[in-house]
Amino acid sequence: MKKSLIALAVLAASGAAMAQSSVTLFGVVDATIRYTDGNGSRWQLANSGYNSSRLGFRGTEDLGGGLSASFWLEAGVNNDNGTGSASNLNNSPNGGSAPTGTQGLTFNRRSTVSLAGSWGEVRLGRDFVPYFWNTTIFDPFGTNGVGAVSNLTLAGLSLITGGALNTTAAGIRASNSIGYFMPNISGFYGQAMYAFGEQPDQILGVNNPNGSTGNVGSVRLGYANGPVDIAVSWGQTTFAPSRQYYVTNIGASWNFGVAKAMFLWNQEAADSTTNTTLRSNTYMLGATMPLGAGELKGSYSWGNSTNDGLDGYQLALGYVYNLSKRTALYTTYSYISNSGKTASYNMGVAPGVGNNTYGFDFGVKHSF
Repeated sequence: MKKSLIALAVLAASGAAMAQSSVTLFGVVDATIRYTDGNGSRWQLANSGYNSSRLGFRGTEDLGGGLSASFWLEAGVNNDNGTGSASNLNNSPNGGSAPTGTQGLTFNRRSTVSLAGSWGEVRLGRDFVPYFWNTTIFDPFGTNGVGAVSNLTLAGLSLITGGALNTTAAGIRASNSIGYFMPNISGFYGQAMYAFGEQPDQILGVNNPNGSTGNVGSVRLGYANGPVDIAVSWGQTTFAPSRQYYVTNIGASWNFGVAKAMFLWNQEAADSTTNTTLRSNTYMLGATMPLGAGELKGSYSWGNSTNDGLDGYQLALGYVYNLSKRTALYTTYSYISNSGKTASYNMGVAPGVGNNTYGFDFGVKHSF
């Protein structure tokens, strides 16, 4: 009898603990038929034309007193060929993972543990850099597919750093980060992050010139209330000895009910080897509008860089038709005009200097 009572007490305690915590499996599978034409045409079955394909696990435990602990593990998935997405160990060119298709599934999108309370949230691990949020939240295409504003911003990233940085090492996420999210205060929100490059300051007793390479710092502050949302952010990444990559951007949106207007200004800068500063500017005006069972969206983006290395514009138009809350069909058309002298804006495949390009996506997205 006594053993039975003890067993019941243990089960009751276990049930209470389980009631205070939860773990969720979630994901997105997005496949698109893509055609691009510019100095040669190509048909593809690609992924992430509307939403980024992913597989994730997240969980939260209520610690009492308004305090909670949580984890988030999210992996990018290339569902068109079954591979995982590449990650980066230390936010620098020498910190890449094995080539895509050989490294297996990595939690490259997010890998964090955090504590949260009325004072905000502290988050540790690999996560989005604060300045990235503006380029995706204030883009009608969310930095996905042939119409994304990132077709321009990521071209600038590569050009001004001489190819030293790419999307796994900078521009979107940072590894080894400590982040803080402030609570919403009368509509104001904010985020700060510092990430370690984890390079030794000395090697065999000699100062390491790459000791700061991969260190990342970024902040974001915004205000959202009713129909308006506006945010400004800044960030800096050391990508080589005495060379910094900087990002400053401002994004805004206004929901008029019948449509939502969006604006983005994004400037990237980098120190060159000749002690000059290289810059790449991107501007975007966009809008989304409910239409039938879906949403019509469009944008006009334009940009340039130092010495007109990059110069051009992009027009994009798309429609999403919701079959249900979790499944949607979508299509996007985009046209890019290039007049840059040394590089080109592109949709994943460079059309060559001075060549224009266009493309379309037609795909299906399912979330779970």
